[in-house]
Amino acid sequence: MVWAVVVNTAGPTYSKAGAHMLIAPDGQYAGLLSGGCLEGDLAEHAQRAMARDEAMRVSYDMRTPDDRLFGLGSGCEGAMEILLVPLSAQRDWEPLSRLASSWRAERREALWLVVNSTDPQLPPGTGHFPGEAGPRPRLPSREFAPSTPTDGPTRLLTSALPGVDLLLLRQDPPPRLLVLGAGPDAQPVVAMAAQLGWSITVVDHRRHYAQAGLFPGASAVLEGGPAAVPSLLDAPIRYAAAVVMSHHLDTDLAYLRALAASPVPYVGLLGPAPRRERLLAELGPARQPLVGRLRAPVGLDIGADSPESIALAIIAEIHSVLAGRDVAGPMSRPLT
Repeated sequence: MVWAVVVNTAGPTYSKAGAHMLIAPDGQYAGLLSGGCLEGDLAEHAQRAMARDEAMRVSYDMRTPDDRLFGLGSGCEGAMEILLVPLSAQRDWEPLSRLASSWRAERREALWLVVNSTDPQLPPGTGHFPGEAGPRPRLPSREFAPSTPTDGPTRLLTSALPGVDLLLLRQDPPPRLLVLGAGPDAQPVVAMAAQLGWSITVVDHRRHYAQAGLFPGASAVLEGGPAAVPSLLDAPIRYAAAVVMSHHLDTDLAYLRALAASPVPYVGLLGPAPRRERLLAELGPARQPLVGRLRAPVGLDIGADSPESIALAIIAEIHSVLAGRDVAGPMSRPLT
């Protein structure tokens, strides 16, 4: 296959640096870099990269009027540079195995990928995982410079080494979501979160609800209710968000008490404002750590009136908070 990686972008583009996809020899692909505008053309370039068995760069610039006549005519008004890397047994280097293993293990991962090079020992398409022991065929015969950073977001590092441009590809682990309550309305919440690739743990105090078969997208479905929560919150890997939705007042109170003492940055509570106030009053002083973290009623105000639309509102709010858009709003205004 060919691994297509976005190296750099300018202007509005469907995806940004670090986004990637796989292209098979027959032109089929997994993943999207442009929403379908460029993928067909990329598949043709991938055939050439496979035939040559060497990495190649492809650039698309949709910012000029000529794009409509001589380009792909997408009208996106952006530019994108993509590196096509053939993956084969002969190369003896297949980074996606490690990236996938890290994702499943919920570990952060970083990869230095050679994009441009005048060094014959560092051809484009080779790479190196920080801490990887020893060189392999077609990988650097010397270590990357210690000063090459591995922190921060995915970005292009021009002249990171003499005559070599590197893409620092950072892969964060999937967000972890804790769903406290496994009633029927929790099922679409878990299904939508799973479709986004999140890692989800579901907990309920009722055996007939805490059934793994009801939540095929969840990483774990646990019976035990509030008693099961402290050990989850003490685990080394932290939850990014928790949603309290058991529909049982005393159980929700116990969940909130446990979450108040935890570092979970987003805590959502299902139910109307009067119910929220009753629960907070019963929490008393223990409510204070929830200030700035508790979202109640949980979810964006989108007029939700069904389990599915309420789930959409909840997942959309969590997604916006995780993306740093604390107050989500429309991307545009009606045309006037």
